[in-house]
Amino acid sequence: MGTQEAAAIKIHVTGFKAFHGIPENPTETIVCKLKEFIGRRGLPSGVSLDSCTILETAGEGALPMLYQVLESGVGEQVIWVHLGVNNEGQKFAIEHQAVNEATFRCPDELGWQPQKLQIISDDGDISRTIQTTCRADRISEFLKKGYDVENSYNAGRFVCNYVYYHSLRFAERKGYKSLFVHVPLFSAIDEDTQMQFAASLFDSFMSTS
Repeated sequence: MGTQEAAAIKIHVTGFKAFHGIPENPTETIVCKLKEFIGRRGLPSGVSLDSCTILETAGEGALPMLYQVLESGVGEQVIWVHLGVNNEGQKFAIEHQAVNEATFRCPDELGWQPQKLQIISDDGDISRTIQTTCRADRISEFLKKGYDVENSYNAGRFVCNYVYYHSLRFAERKGYKSLFVHVPLFSAIDEDTQMQFAASLFDSFMSTS
């Protein structure tokens, strides 16, 4: 029993609220319904969904809640899963890295619009990247069996990348894992399929750990 507890994978998920041009953010819907959905469907033994949180679609504005989620993670294996929407996407995108640059194409929901700013000034210039320690390629291959999935090395420079960089940096320091996944609008891939995808993503962690 002790071995099983030590091996437990604890998942913490975040999504985003609506923002400019996206009146209904699919990640808010997914994350709000995940607990109930997973309760009905179940997860592999040794995997648990510990929290579901909706973040402000704002750079600095998202950080208090983000760090509350990050700092609540305890256990041998903690994975933070961040879901964001790509309104032009047609597939699910597994994001391999984040870059230390905040260049927002439009103001975030609190009116902030940085241009070529370092996200963490102590980390060097805006070209610095942090890679996820999740086995992103293997996760993608696992998910491609049932979904349209692609690997991505560019999470943009907007709030998604901003949150991912903070999360990856925190995970790097704590020895945990962080993964960002971009999802399309429900008009491209329907809600039920996206809910099933999220659950399959969690399944993949056991198969690729």
